Amino acid sequence: MGPGYLTNPLAFLVDTLFSLYIMAVMLRFLLQWSRADFYNPLVQFLVRITEPALDPLRRLIPSWRGADMAAVVLMIILQMIAISLLMTIAGVTPRIDYLVLRTPAELISLLLNVYLIAIVVRAILSWVSPTDYNPATTVLLSLTEPVIRPFRAILPDMGGIDLSPLAAILALQVVKMLVLPPLDRIAPGLMM
Repeated sequence: MGPGYLTNPLAFLVDTLFSLYIMAVMLRFLLQWSRADFYNPLVQFLVRITEPALDPLRRLIPSWRGADMAAVVLMIILQMIAISLLMTIAGVTPRIDYLVLRTPAELISLLLNVYLIAIVVRAILSWVSPTDYNPATTVLLSLTEPVIRPFRAILPDMGGIDLSPLAAILALQVVKMLVLPPLDRIAPGLMM
């Protein structure tokens, strides 16, 4: 067992813990933006786990046009720390120019993945139990409706079958293919 024995488990733990917390902050931001029911137990859970980190930042960073800019700043800071730690664990010295380019790419990728997964889960739930109420369903509806609504407005009525989630998924995949590869091509050259 050499010095690299703990590298992969440590990198896995750092990546997982930071990704989960960044996702919690992102979900809170998105649910605030979509005006979700903040009395929902799942939303309350997100509020409770993100409030200790957001509260001090809110004293310094005001909201802008109803957007919680403290949450955006927190996501950026956490993502930069995560990338720096992962690079350090891999034996690479973090560089600020790499972090500045890689951080938005990681956050955009997470945002698109959150919406893709949420829309797929929403579609599956609508087939399995369309009339059941539960806190997760209402959170999914609040989260995904702003993305699906524009597609529902332009797609014709298909006799009771809503194809807007499929159109939204296709559009998100196209955005992912157009936005992320240029950022991925620039950032690796800066890593060394």
